[in-house]
Parts: sequence; C-alpha cells; structure tokens
Amino acid sequence: MMPDQSVPEHVLDQLRMIVGASGLITAPGETAGYLEDWRRLYVGRSFAVVRPANTDELAQIMRLCHAHGIAVVPQGGNTSMVGGATPSPSGTELVISLSRMNRIRAIDAIDMTMTVEAGVTLRAAQDAATGQGGLLPLSIGSEGSAQIGGVLSTNAGGNNTVRYGNARDLVLGLEVVMADGQVWNGLRRLRKDNTGYCLRQLFVGAEGTLGIITAAVLKMVARPRETAVAFCAVASPEAALSVFARFQAHDPAAVQAFEYMSGLGVDLVLRLVEGTILPLAARADHYVLIELATPRPNAGLRQSLETVLEAAMEDGEVIDAAIAESDAQIRAIWRLREEHSEAQKRAGASVKNDVSVPVSSVPALIRGATAACAALLPGILVVPFGHMGDGNIHFNLVQPPDMAAADFLALDHAIMDTVAEIVRTLDGSFSAEHGIGQLKPYMMEDWRGGAELATMQKIKRALDPAGLLNPGKVLPSF
Repeated sequence: MMPDQSVPEHVLDQLRMIVGASGLITAPGETAGYLEDWRRLYVGRSFAVVRPANTDELAQIMRLCHAHGIAVVPQGGNTSMVGGATPSPSGTELVISLSRMNRIRAIDAIDMTMTVEAGVTLRAAQDAATGQGGLLPLSIGSEGSAQIGGVLSTNAGGNNTVRYGNARDLVLGLEVVMADGQVWNGLRRLRKDNTGYCLRQLFVGAEGTLGIITAAVLKMVARPRETAVAFCAVASPEAALSVFARFQAHDPAAVQAFEYMSGLGVDLVLRLVEGTILPLAARADHYVLIELATPRPNAGLRQSLETVLEAAMEDGEVIDAAIAESDAQIRAIWRLREEHSEAQKRAGASVKNDVSVPVSSVPALIRGATAACAALLPGILVVPFGHMGDGNIHFNLVQPPDMAAADFLALDHAIMDTVAEIVRTLDGSFSAEHGIGQLKPYMMEDWRGGAELATMQKIKRALDPAGLLNPGKVLPSF
C-alpha cells in the first residue's frame, strides 16, 4: 500500500525521525494485521502504522498530527468486538500501536498497586502482580493479547466483575496524551484524592476518543488462598438465578464468578473446539459455572459448594454438578466457557449482542430475546452466555444452517434492534462491556439522546475540537 497522497511525504519522514525506522510500518504485508478487526467485520486502510516506544514519542506524534490535521486510531491488542480499533477505509488515518510501550514501571506490595504501560498485556500484568504476592483481578477471554490501554479504554468487565467491578473500579491513576500532544500525568496511587473533577474516569471507557492512555496505576488485591469451581446443569434460567442467590446468601464475599451458558452454546464448544469435555453424565439445556475464592485460610470453600448445591438439587434447581478436583480440572471447566466466542466463529457468521439488565431480570432477557429472535428469523441459532452474576449476557446469534453468511450479516441491525428492544423493556443497556466502537454509534441517539448525549459531545469538542482521535467511534456524529 502506497502512502495516501493527501499525507505529505515529509510527515512520514518526521514520524520516522521520532520513532526510528523500526517504529514506522508502511509495507502492506506488515500493516495488514493492524487494519482488520478480530471478528473480520471491518477492514480499513492506513497510510502507516506508528509504534512509539514511550510517552514522549507519542506526545511528539500527536503534536505532529495536530499540526497537520491527521486523524489517529489508537490500537492495543486489536481484540475489539465492535471495531473500536480499526481505521476507516479512507486511508487518511494513522494507526498508533501502543505495543512497544510494554513496561511494568512499578509494583508496591504495601500500597497494593502496580503502575503499567498501555502496551502491557493483561496476562503479563496479572503475572507481574502474582510475582509480587498480589492479584490483578480483572479477567477476560482475550487477556493473553488484550493490552492494558485497550482494556481501560473500553472499560472491560470480564468474569470477576461480580466480585471486583469493571476495569474502571481498579484504576487509581492514569497518564494520558491529549489530542494536541499535551501529557496529563495523573499517575497517583492515592485511594482518596478529592481535588475537583475525576479526570481519569473520562478516559476510561472513552475508547480513545478523548485522549490516548499511555500508563495506569491499578489496584491489586490479596491472592486467594483457596479456590473452588463447579460446573452444573440447571433446570432453567430461573433456576440458574436462584442458585446464584443461594451462593450470595451463603457467603457473598466468596463468589468470584457466576457464569451462565446455554445448552446450544456448550454443544458448539464440544463439537468445534478440540480437547473440550463435558464433565457431566448428560447434556442439558442450561448450565452455570461457579467459582468461589477467598484469601482467608481454611475457609472450607469445597464444603460451601457442596452444601449449597445439595440444597439446590433437593429443590430441583440443579440437575447434575461436577466439582473440580485439581487445577487442570478447573482449567478444563473454564475452557467450556471461554471457548464460546471461538466456537461461534467456527460455526458461521454471528451477530453479537453485549447487553446488560438488572441481575434479577436475566431470565426474562434470555426467554424474551430468544422468542423475539426466533420469530424474526426461524432457524436462527440462539447462543446466550456470560456473566449472570452482574447481569451482563452476551446474547449471540449464529446464522441458520441453510442461510448464507452474507445474507445473515445483512440483517445484523434488525437482529441487534430486536434484542435491544427486549433489553429496553427490562431497563437494561445495549452495551455492557464491549463498548460502542463503530458497530453501535447509530444506537446512541435513541438510547442516550438528549442531555446525556449532548454532554458527551460537549466533552468531545472540549478535548478534541478537531475530531482527530479515533473518528467514527462511540458518538453518532461529530
């Protein structure tokens, strides 16, 4: 790919001077991986990919882009489910990869904090915390490739939200490069800092549209001394919710994850992902995964699992259950949950709905949206799964076996809107943890219009008046 003719050659020369020859990529064979999203829904173009090695280099890049009116697309591990890190087809946007900014700057075992750069993968940050006796409790399926900058920019949720909250709940401080190249150093380790507006929360969840996160101070928590995991067949979505309520009543501080899976979703995993095994005697239409964990010694979590599940079995809520006896079995059980996205990808084209409702309304969401989608498109494969413990269900739909992928994807907005209308009746949200990206801005006016959307637009104009930061994402127009 040749550089776009609207971009002066001397701009490329200046970018090369800032980051060095190895930090600037223009060859088509090398840029391709930065121009397509993980789901292969969006393919963009870019005259170059620049890879700064530190905050100063990024600040220089942004000053240069600001001076020439060049729009930029920040990119971490490129695991966005909504096209949030993919450039447009125009070829005029510069992709900024944060992958070289991958240092663990500091870990404080007394403060229980870690300061990490944006390009550090979530798993590397988790490993670093573990090495110092702590735990970074954020856990998502893409943690091996997702980078901290992207995780925070999308306010990732994940499996442990029921216990520790979303990404924003783990952030104490940020370092951010602004649209004009100014650097805001807010890397404070303070638990209390009541000095005006909480700027860090503006950038968490903004998907790179207000500034580019370069580093963060994250909270660590005490490592669990004991963990217990169970995989259960349950009678219905309502039974799944009742089992969750039982664990909350028994020992709420021990509940680390509570995941729902449909029978069809688990069937796809077992059929399409090699090495997965159902740990139960027979398949079911509904499953839950429960993980208990605690830093308390001798907490008896195994006994807690058995006590709660036995009562649920007596009342007909749990049909069958398997309790992990080893770390290998824990990993095998979790794999049934984590491979859902990959299995659906292999099964055909899919429309993904990352939605949330009050926890008490999850069964109504599953039943209502299933019926609505089946009525819209007979034969559609309905695959809801996810974080029942915090009300976030990934209500995914896979193409009918006798339908072409292109024809199915052409109905994506109709399918998304069908699910969204059920969510609306339950006072939920059309985006729980994946963000808006370029997939869902069209929904913002209807769902967040009026004073809320107007305020977002005012913030965008104040921090990025030229609209150079990740254009086409989050807001419906700017």
